[in-house]
Amino acid sequence: MRIVKASRAEIVQVSALFDGYRQFYEQAPDLDAATTFIEARLEHQDSVIFLALADDGEPLGFVQLYPSFSSVAMKSMWYLNDLFVADSARGQGVARALLKHVESFAKETGALTVKLATAVSNVKAKALYESEGYVKVTTFDHYTQRVKSA
Repeated sequence: MRIVKASRAEIVQVSALFDGYRQFYEQAPDLDAATTFIEARLEHQDSVIFLALADDGEPLGFVQLYPSFSSVAMKSMWYLNDLFVADSARGQGVARALLKHVESFAKETGALTVKLATAVSNVKAKALYESEGYVKVTTFDHYTQRVKSA
């Protein structure tokens, strides 16, 4: 397996995985919209996507990071917003390899932290994150406001 930073050359592979990721979170399949979204992220360079590939080039999984900052620490950080492994590649260490790659990337970019969120019910993912050194934050209450369209 190898992990590459996604570019326009990997749009088809990343988009298919991204559509699968959205379906995992109970969204309707929509490969066209997924492709448009991924193309925009890469074109605007507002996220970083790493793609895990098998030796034969088969896409195994991906992770998408969004940049942010800690005002208090005055340092950059990354939000690990999306992590997905294809059904056929589960149990082969793909997610762990992607997390290790993210950790190296965060160090290289001088980031203070990598933050992520996962569904409360996603027990396997939580166990993986904790085994890789992620700690559940309990010091802050996080809030979200859904903005209604006009």
